[in-house]
Amino acid sequence: MAGPDVPDGYEEYVEGYARILHEVAGTSRRLTRDELDARRALGERAAESGLGLRAVVRAYLTATRESWPSAGTGAPDEVLAAVGQAVDAVAEGYERAQRMAVRQEEGARREFIDDLLHGRSDLGRLAARAERFGLRFSRAHAVAVAEGPDAIEDGDPVSRAVENSLTARFVDRRILVASKDGRLVCIAPGEHSDVLHHFAKQVHAATDEVLVAVGRPHPGAGGVVHSYEEALGALGFAERMGLEGPVLYAADLLVFPVLGRDQQALVDLVRSALGPLAQARGGAGPLVETLRVYFDAGCVSAEAARRLNLSVRALTYRLERIHRLTGADPADPLRRYTLQTAVIGARMLDWPATAL
Repeated sequence: MAGPDVPDGYEEYVEGYARILHEVAGTSRRLTRDELDARRALGERAAESGLGLRAVVRAYLTATRESWPSAGTGAPDEVLAAVGQAVDAVAEGYERAQRMAVRQEEGARREFIDDLLHGRSDLGRLAARAERFGLRFSRAHAVAVAEGPDAIEDGDPVSRAVENSLTARFVDRRILVASKDGRLVCIAPGEHSDVLHHFAKQVHAATDEVLVAVGRPHPGAGGVVHSYEEALGALGFAERMGLEGPVLYAADLLVFPVLGRDQQALVDLVRSALGPLAQARGGAGPLVETLRVYFDAGCVSAEAARRLNLSVRALTYRLERIHRLTGADPADPLRRYTLQTAVIGARMLDWPATAL
């Protein structure tokens, strides 16, 4: 039995320890396999009961001090070796239980993320599980998704660095960071845009050539899925159209899904507004690119010419050529809108590289 100085609640975890020390002192033997297994089991039970490892080790040291006077005439080194064996076995069992608990928690977290972002679980059940991971579906949430050339997985250096930075800076915020399909995902309350901005900053600090897209805030569990899909859509548009980051916001790209909803209307617009450019020497490609850069430069000729490595005079000639072929003046505000929308459509359709 443990002595009276062993803290309350810890007696059962040092049960039989005094007897072992007494036998070791009398016989100079080492702990048997069964005795070590019993200590490991006690360590596991202590972890599962929520006791701290330091407190458990302290209980063993207290029991050692109390049992030492009755430990016979054995050499101190042999008794101390037995103490070390017992404490090591208890710590091993404790750590094994903790690792198992972590794996179970990670499994539950992974299952929750998959169910949440696929929208394939009952919303009431999702909401109940969400509290465990720090989310409250009574408020709107926004989702940021980071994608790079290499897959990002839970527990790798990138995800650990980003999550540690977020949790250290936003201790009182309800944030969830996890990997999904090789991308890193951050779910945060919609009103806390600073969290997602910091997420993007830390991702870029942790890895190269990564692009981050941020969906709009939406309420409820379904809102998380909606925001996530918006972020994925923004990444898809970035890949198809060569959009540059480092951060893309779905709210700034709403024109793309609107245009993409009616594929035939988009094809008709591109054919009608830009089709005549195919008559130009060298085809439509150079002139479509000229329009894209001109619009991206805010219709400032000097800046567009610089980006195209042309003189302003050469750029002006190209714009005049476009006007003659299409009948639309890129400098005219009304006609410019049609041309710019058609240029966006051409990028979405990969025209003129791909036939319409």
